Amino acid sequence: MKHLIVSAGLAAVLAAHAADAPTPATPVVPAPAGSPWSGAGSSLAPAGAPDSLQAALALAWARSPAGQALPARAEQAQAAAALARNLSAGAPRIGLSALDDRLNRRAGRRELEAEIGVPLWLPGQRGVQQSLASAQLQGLEDDTLARRLQLAGELREAWWALALAREDVALQRSRLDSARALQADVERRQRAGELARTDANVAAAETQGNEAALADALLLERLAADRLRALTGAPAPAALRAEGPVAVEDRPATHPRLAAAAAAVRLALARLQLVERSTRETPEVALRLVRERSDANETYANAVGLRLTLPLASAPRRLRDSAEVRADLLEAQAGEAQLQAQLALEIDAAQRERDTVDAKAALAARRAALTADTLALINKSFSLGESDLPTLLRARAAAFDAQADQRRLEVARQAAVSRLQQALGVLP
Repeated sequence: MKHLIVSAGLAAVLAAHAADAPTPATPVVPAPAGSPWSGAGSSLAPAGAPDSLQAALALAWARSPAGQALPARAEQAQAAAALARNLSAGAPRIGLSALDDRLNRRAGRRELEAEIGVPLWLPGQRGVQQSLASAQLQGLEDDTLARRLQLAGELREAWWALALAREDVALQRSRLDSARALQADVERRQRAGELARTDANVAAAETQGNEAALADALLLERLAADRLRALTGAPAPAALRAEGPVAVEDRPATHPRLAAAAAAVRLALARLQLVERSTRETPEVALRLVRERSDANETYANAVGLRLTLPLASAPRRLRDSAEVRADLLEAQAGEAQLQAQLALEIDAAQRERDTVDAKAALAARRAALTADTLALINKSFSLGESDLPTLLRARAAAFDAQADQRRLEVARQAAVSRLQQALGVLP
């Protein structure tokens, strides 16, 4: 019954692997309007582009080495389980032999023998082998979930790196448009004799600097999009949807990485039990059929017999095998204990990051409002000739920096939510 339950769980993993389309995504928290990663005002997504992190994970897993090897590994584990259920410890063996005296006496002696042998389980070995097969099946299922979670972590980082790069591109475009408008206004007033030529040169230099910054931002966006495409094999979506917080009851009861570590401990323990039961090579019982005659004048006589082969125990061999498996078990147990402490620290760090980013986002919003108000006032005084160009440029730089911090922190807030989901072991 135990191996049937495990096989059902493994079948669920394989079904998820074979599915082409992911299940409907969890409702997401809406991003600020106008953000390039929110989908507001964006064009239709490129053909084949994933529309959510969940869809992107399905694509990335299907093309990952672990995902492609999963069916073969599942087949191997199920075959091992089938072998453990056999009545014999291995495949039967057939032997044929013939004996005569044609090279010496030539008296017509003949002896023909056919033999079929079956390896036998040692006492308790079959039950331990079945436990090992069940541990392998469960370990494959848990390891698959842990690998999917690891891939999801890489995908989340690439997803939000692209969102941040797109945010920078949008900010640099806005900054460049504003610089061009200012340059046109300064040149107009310079031609009218209201401003000096140096002011026009400063405005032109500001525009050129913003053009270079936009070129850098576009390059970083392309690199981030390529990194995401390397994982999914599909074009980056036009809108990068955010992940919503997951309710406590929807979180996995056991962290996938911790479940995989516990499965490794169970597997090592099952192997140690098998080594302890395998005190020698498996014995073999064989059925012999013999047909013989002493010379050409005699008729053939038939005989039936049994052969029992019992290998002797080897203490050095047993010590070698048990020491190796005990070392694997100790390593797996130490890894599980270390992982428990590590996961607790990762969850605490992710929660602190989320809280810190939330606080910084609130401060950035107030700072952006203040610098925008200051810029509006200095813009008005500059148009009236009461402020000089350097003062206006400083106010513009402060306002754009504050706006950039605010919008980047909006992306960081969503990235922090994803990192917390990752630390909790929640898949997209």
